[in-house]
Amino acid sequence: MYKYNSENPWGRLIFLHGIGNGHIPYLMWFAEKFSKMGLETYFLIHPYHKERAKPNWKGGEPFYHHSPAHCVVRFHQAVKDVRRTIDLIEEIENKLPIGIMGFSFGGMIATISMALDKRIKAGVLSFTGADWRWINWYSPYLEPVREGYKKYSNEWGCKDETKCVKLREESFNKLNELKNINEIFSLKPGCFHYDPISYAKFVDQPVLFFKGMFDKIMPKNASNNLYNKLQHARKVTIPSGHKSSYFFRRVIARKSLHFFKNTLNKKL
Repeated sequence: MYKYNSENPWGRLIFLHGIGNGHIPYLMWFAEKFSKMGLETYFLIHPYHKERAKPNWKGGEPFYHHSPAHCVVRFHQAVKDVRRTIDLIEEIENKLPIGIMGFSFGGMIATISMALDKRIKAGVLSFTGADWRWINWYSPYLEPVREGYKKYSNEWGCKDETKCVKLREESFNKLNELKNINEIFSLKPGCFHYDPISYAKFVDQPVLFFKGMFDKIMPKNASNNLYNKLQHARKVTIPSGHKSSYFFRRVIARKSLHFFKNTLNKKL
């Protein structure tokens, strides 16, 4: 975790990057920007990235897998890292309010983290989504997962999109009926246990949601489905794709800072 100090902080932020090492340096621009404006930022490196990965990895390879039993452990390890970071902040810092911001995969982990840990008072979810049906079968980055389904299937017998839809239909229709987070782990198949769509209704904190108008990496159905399940979210549409959103970084940073000032300061 990289800490970006502020002289007179009014809030603290945990920042979560997406999968892959390549974009980490340019996302650190946000941490530098925010810290200069009084939002002290903790840039968390996910498991299996940079120094936390094998030298020849591009970053995050173990997250790409066709088996829910494999993925649920790794996704929840990333969530656990967020919660342990909050423990660390509370141990060594004063009691300023804590927000979270995640890009792409980082937005998924941020969603689950907000549902599980109410010490997080507000969140910005950027160019992210949920509902594995749309991500696994339509995102160009998930080709390794589709190959795994085709070659090996998995413990639930999922080998193509048709089977995926059939397996997920009953539990997907039950999502609005869930009364507590523990009930998520009774849903079948096991991909619901680490799908942000299962946790979204339990996010009662204010959320600012950035969506890319031309985002192909995060399918629009995945993005819309997550946004529609959140209780208190406001959407900002950016005229960009997934990676080209960086050209709008100043707009994203300005709107995010304004959002956090309005939400975190209410918690002081």
